[in-house]
Amino acid sequence: METLSGNLLADIPVRSKDEVVTTLLSRAEGRIERIVSTGQVSPADFWYDQAWAEWVIVMSGGATLQFADTDELYRMGRGDYAFIAPHRLHRVAWTDPNVPTVWLAIHFGGGPAVG
Repeated sequence: METLSGNLLADIPVRSKDEVVTTLLSRAEGRIERIVSTGQVSPADFWYDQAWAEWVIVMSGGATLQFADTDELYRMGRGDYAFIAPHRLHRVAWTDPNVPTVWLAIHFGGGPAVG
C-alpha cells in the first residue's frame, strides 16, 4: 500500500521569481498542490477559467483573490479558505511580498488529474 507523507510547511522558498507549485498527490479524481507565492500576482488582464473546481486554504502569509463576477476582493490570511466553482473567472490580486504565502489547493471534478 502506498504511503505519502511530508510536511506542508517544510522547505519553503523565501524568495522566488515565480510561484513554486509542488504536486503532492495526483489521481484521476483530482490533484492536491502546495503553492508558494512570494509577492506574485496574476497579470492585470488575466483571469483563470478552469474546467474543474478548486478549494484553496492559506496556510501562512496572505493573499487577495478577485472574481470577475463581483467587485468585492477576498482578503485571505492564515486559515482562510475559498471554494472556486468550475469556470468562475478569478485571479490572484495580491500576495504578501514579505512573508511567503503557502496555499494548499485541491483541484477536483474535471477529469483525469484535472488538468
